[in-house]
Amino acid sequence: MTETNRTRSPEFRLAAGAVGGLRQDLFHDAFAYRPLAPMRTDGALTRRLSERMRARAAWTPHALVGFAALITFLIGIGTTNSSGIGSGIEIIVTGLLPALTVGMTLVRPVGAFWMSMALTPVTAVVTGGDWPWVPSMLLSHLVVLVVVAARTRPRTAAWMWVLTLVLGTFLENFGWHYSSTTGPMAVTSAFALLVVTVVQTRREAEREVTVQRTVTAVERDRRTLLEERTTIARELHDVVAHHMSVVAIQAEAAPYRVENPPPELEQAFVTIRENAVAALTELRRVLGVVRAEDYQAPDAPQPTLAQLDGLLANVREAGLETEKTVTGAVRELPQGVELSAYRIIQEALSNTLRHAPGADAKVEIGYVLGGLGLRVVNGPPTAPVKPSQGAGHGITGMRERVAMLGGDMTAEATEEGGYEITAFIPVQPADTTGESHEPRKAQAEQAEQS
Repeated sequence: MTETNRTRSPEFRLAAGAVGGLRQDLFHDAFAYRPLAPMRTDGALTRRLSERMRARAAWTPHALVGFAALITFLIGIGTTNSSGIGSGIEIIVTGLLPALTVGMTLVRPVGAFWMSMALTPVTAVVTGGDWPWVPSMLLSHLVVLVVVAARTRPRTAAWMWVLTLVLGTFLENFGWHYSSTTGPMAVTSAFALLVVTVVQTRREAEREVTVQRTVTAVERDRRTLLEERTTIARELHDVVAHHMSVVAIQAEAAPYRVENPPPELEQAFVTIRENAVAALTELRRVLGVVRAEDYQAPDAPQPTLAQLDGLLANVREAGLETEKTVTGAVRELPQGVELSAYRIIQEALSNTLRHAPGADAKVEIGYVLGGLGLRVVNGPPTAPVKPSQGAGHGITGMRERVAMLGGDMTAEATEEGGYEITAFIPVQPADTTGESHEPRKAQAEQAEQS
């Protein structure tokens, strides 16, 4: 059996797939209950309506189908009266049943198609007029084809058109009729189904593009976040590595500062140095994982707020008038805090140069008891803004730096048309004894020299 399947021709497999599609689309659960959902009201036209009108506009497709069913019923009554018979059975067959078939598309679309196919020869025999589609059934069947095609897939529309053409051709060979409506039905239904298929295909393509754009935006944001975190990790590596190196050097030099130290103390310092060296080795190994191939270690130490005047001088040369204000008692902060604060101000000023040409900027630094406050605000641009080639990573990087240190940050436009960035970075007191940092720095330098 497996060998037979392998030797079958591509034409046979194509035909088998087509028949399988027909069975899946028009025979499997043909009369299943599938109510038509309300229309979306976020389109270009419906979005402008009021909330009450939008709620009503959501039922527009249902109203159109109901109106088509009413027109079908009136055509059926008109055809009956013009024939001069006007019997109740004829009114039901040519007017009521086609109208009900149209309404059936709202709840059982595929079942409505089969109902329309079965009702076609019945109405033709009862009226004895146009064959095989009388006027009411012609409109009813067209509406059924359009609604079902709009609610299913393009493949289903193709199968319904083929089955309609087969039915018309078959019925033309039976009965006595003065005129045939198979040709008009074939042409009209083909055009209507083509329009519906094109609209449906375009809508599906737009939906796929929207989904793809959403996925791409999410992936881009995720990649941007990882890149910013990697950059922060690289910069902080130098800070942490410096402190770990000082710990290792001081631990090695400490026994020589004490005359005749006890063996327990010497062993403790040896253990401290070994742990510091091991931690420094692991830190470098981890950094190697996130380091790019083209990454080069900086030649100079990482910047701090002490180098902020040089940064402001550079941006002034670039055309950005900047004013700096410092409040509170200036003190030395942890190097990671200093580096993050410097980078936040640097990125904020860079954004001002890119997005607000000709504007002035103010940089405010506040030293408070519980941490460090930053505020960078610029005015509206006074020159044409060039399109930015970047992906807008600056705000993401600033937020990551502040979040890493447990702080808070806001970035928003001002009422004057400028932009304001505020951040607060909590800083724990270095010590509670009032001891200055200068002796510690001197000890570290002496340990490094020894």
